[in-house]
Amino acid sequence: MTEVTPLRAPLPVRTSRLVLRTYAPGDLDALLAYYADPEVARFLLEEPWTSEDAETQLARRMARTGVDEPGSALALVVEHEGTVVGDVSLWTTGDTVSRGEVGWAFNPAYTGRGFATEALRSLLGIAFDHYRMHRVVAQLDARNERSALLCERVGLKREGHLRADWWSKGEWTDTLVYGMLAREWQRP
Repeated sequence: MTEVTPLRAPLPVRTSRLVLRTYAPGDLDALLAYYADPEVARFLLEEPWTSEDAETQLARRMARTGVDEPGSALALVVEHEGTVVGDVSLWTTGDTVSRGEVGWAFNPAYTGRGFATEALRSLLGIAFDHYRMHRVVAQLDARNERSALLCERVGLKREGHLRADWWSKGEWTDTLVYGMLAREWQRP
């Protein structure tokens, strides 16, 4: 298989209601507002953030500006009317840029409005249309029903339920695996 050199994603990405852009130093308080919430962190791999965690994570995410080699990532904040409402990420898996994984988190004050669906569809568009990925997956805690429904809304197909495969926060947890192939991607 010959890999195609990925194109640089045109950023920021604008949808009818959202702007997806790279992180900026001024995003610290907005990120801390929801990542410090125990309910937001419940199904994430890390504990609720402290101020120090937020600074460390923001610095890491500011460096994730594109998928151009194995191990690279694109991390974007999601804004609605100038307010950060969440974030989405795309990173490579394995030793290639043709396979990726997506992740997301949203401020609960803005859920129920379709922002996560709109943002994730845009991120999938970046993965398939700009980076020419062959396959994108999402892996999530099986108890996270809202994220499972989000995967289904954007067209990711449930591919597996891994039982007690991940040690997280003092317990073995199940993982749901969702995936989409480039040929299945349907532009909104």
